[in-house]
Amino acid sequence: MDSINLMMEEHQYILRMLAVVRKACTGIMKGEAIIFEDFDKMIDFIRNYSDVHHHGKEEKLLFNEMVEHLGNLGHKMVNHGMLVEHNMGRLYIQELISSLNNVKQGDEESRIDVVANAISYTHHMKRHIEKEDLVIYTFARRQLPAEILTKVDHDTIAFENTAREKGIQDHYISLLESLEERYLN
Repeated sequence: MDSINLMMEEHQYILRMLAVVRKACTGIMKGEAIIFEDFDKMIDFIRNYSDVHHHGKEEKLLFNEMVEHLGNLGHKMVNHGMLVEHNMGRLYIQELISSLNNVKQGDEESRIDVVANAISYTHHMKRHIEKEDLVIYTFARRQLPAEILTKVDHDTIAFENTAREKGIQDHYISLLESLEERYLN
């Protein structure tokens, strides 16, 4: 297993969800009702597939090795770059949840905050994914010793097997496909 290729493949699922989020926000901008259950599903995917599953591999496996083996540059790229961006994404989702709750409680003005936070998240994640795919992962492949990349691959297999036993991948890809059917077709 090539763990970096797997992470890049996961990015494609995340980008597909970002398209769903954008389309749902377009509906809100057109005055359509917010379908809270769908936003709950989008947030579930973002928090559990994108963050816990995907970012979990990055943060626990690849990024730790980069910090440990690539010196000051690896430390800066991870701790002052990628982890800051992961936390920024988490903040947008936290604010999105708060905005959705405000709308549920009757604050119609918070509809704009729903759109603002959701779209800010999509823009942020598109740039983040591009940076990881084109810069961070490429740098890791070139600079990490082969035995460390092999270790990351083996650790990723164990991580993926545990997730597969729990049905994580199948559940979230199915959830994504159902939302795509609703919003993109």
